[in-house]
Amino acid sequence: MTAPRDIGLSGLSRQVSNSYSVSTSPQSTFRRPSSHIANQLKPFDTKNIKVLLLENVNTTGVDILKQQGYQVEALKISLPEDELIKKIQDVHVIGIRSKTKLTERVLSQAKNLIVSGCFCIGTNQVDLKHAAQRGVPVFNSPFSNSRSVAELTIGEIVCLARKLTDKSVQLHNHNWDKNSKSNWTVRGKTLGIVGYGHIGSQLSVLAEAMGLVVIYYDTLNIMAMGSATQVDSLDTLLGQADFVTLHVPETSETVNMFGKAEFDKMKNGSYLINNARGSLVDIPALIEAVRSGKIAGAALDVFPNEPGGNGPYFTNDLNPWTNDLLSLENVILTPHIGGSTEEAQSRIGEEVAQNIVRYVNEGSTVGAVNIPEVTLRSVTMEEPDTVRVIFFHKNVPGVLRSVNTLLANHNIEKQNSDSTREVAYVMADISNVEESEIQELYQNLEALPARIRTRVLYHKGHKM
Repeated sequence: MTAPRDIGLSGLSRQVSNSYSVSTSPQSTFRRPSSHIANQLKPFDTKNIKVLLLENVNTTGVDILKQQGYQVEALKISLPEDELIKKIQDVHVIGIRSKTKLTERVLSQAKNLIVSGCFCIGTNQVDLKHAAQRGVPVFNSPFSNSRSVAELTIGEIVCLARKLTDKSVQLHNHNWDKNSKSNWTVRGKTLGIVGYGHIGSQLSVLAEAMGLVVIYYDTLNIMAMGSATQVDSLDTLLGQADFVTLHVPETSETVNMFGKAEFDKMKNGSYLINNARGSLVDIPALIEAVRSGKIAGAALDVFPNEPGGNGPYFTNDLNPWTNDLLSLENVILTPHIGGSTEEAQSRIGEEVAQNIVRYVNEGSTVGAVNIPEVTLRSVTMEEPDTVRVIFFHKNVPGVLRSVNTLLANHNIEKQNSDSTREVAYVMADISNVEESEIQELYQNLEALPARIRTRVLYHKGHKM
């Protein structure tokens, strides 16, 4: 086996542009879920790949990226938009959690950015459409912290029913207040789950084990876990549930889905839990419902506006109703910690980092939320003269034909493509490619009118 070496293309093997990448290649294939990732196709000398990680990404993910030889800068905080624009201009990979906003303005300034990783469940903090239009796949971890959120919800149900947090605060203030008034056993009570996805369904199982009766509402017809029952409308759920818990994403349909009208339909003395997205609940309406006694308590882990870092920032300057919310009894407030367990963050770090590495090294978009999911089996050292072409383009007629015309002088070993309404993605492995042909191939693909992004990957075993 030949020693690793760069192919000299007038310095292009060291260049990182908006769309061009030259590569080194794998010796063994990638297998999940192992945290070790074998050396694979890489777009250029990996020490030149600059990675920016914000918001204290778990060390498991940081280590996976560093093991690839990438230049990794990991910060514990999120950055305001203007600072982020300055920081992201020469970055190829960015990893964020829920506070950092990758807006169209930010992405348009990220000239070298090839991939983004959301080390969390949600992706609403990223302009997914604009990222796709720039050929930047966005990866997240939709399932890794679902157990942690479900467990938090179970804990909040018990705490609300027994007023545990208020009792704890009183005793910390030397006040002994032992009584059973308005304290309940959760067994036999009805839990209404709004959104029966991965979190909602896991919560359903845990709740039934504690003796709760589980009903759920979802816009899709979803098979129940255990003895849970799907109801036909949100109104039906609100009229039956003692505890209502929200587990839906933020969309145009779900923003402010819970307001005065919904509180009025809930049972007297019931409870609301929101560990999903801060935009789902009209907080002033919740405050009024608690003050009036309609709602006996609530637990909120998410808020419309959240601080960018730890500190004394949860004030009326952030949200104008904050002081009113803080004044309420039996209202549990937590700082967006639903998925903040060591286990969940480690799993998230591993999953997102591995997806990033597979895209950077191999071009695989499996797991991306904003572009087609396309992959090919790995190129091995037994295919030393094979080049992998990665091509994002506008989804218009005739492009694939034009691409294949450019590849016609070579044997197309394998090819895969898929498209969304606006963006299409093609991967092709072509063999019998000479070093002198790679730059011309790249330039011809770049010249296609529908081109969004071109990358050319090969390995250090390429014939010289």
